[in-house]
Amino acid sequence: MSRSVRADLEEVFRATYPRVVAVAARVLGSREGAEDVAQEVFLTFGRSSVPAGEASRWLSVAAAHTALNHLRSGRRRASREEAAGDGGAVGPDVADAVVTLDERRRVRAALARLPRRQAVALVLRHSGLSYAEVAAALDLSPGSVGTTVRRAESALREELNRHASSD
Repeated sequence: MSRSVRADLEEVFRATYPRVVAVAARVLGSREGAEDVAQEVFLTFGRSSVPAGEASRWLSVAAAHTALNHLRSGRRRASREEAAGDGGAVGPDVADAVVTLDERRRVRAALARLPRRQAVALVLRHSGLSYAEVAAALDLSPGSVGTTVRRAESALREELNRHASSD
């Protein structure tokens, strides 16, 4: 059962691909993983009936959700850690590289434990979307975006602290 691909897919793809990859990369920390997520999101969008005027918003949210799903499922975790380890860093920066990699891993794990709405708001805002764009994407009032993002940042800090003290 094959549904037809929407006629505006190429135009929407060209206009929104960089943003979709950027949103997914914020979550995954990997351009390669983000491109995989973008491919998945655009395949779904291509078969959807999402109105053209809502495409950018829908794609940004779908990228955040899909990337969070990948992060939570751990499907990409092993390959990301292997790829990061293959750099063969040598010299005095090895310790810094290991600490930075570990910190990023901890932040992504904490992000995956946040309530989905908070995680998506945080990812979208820190991916460069304006308050108005985040509000439209999540069906929030523009005035509540700042509060939602601040609460998400606070919850992320709490998650990081909770798991730092249990390590």
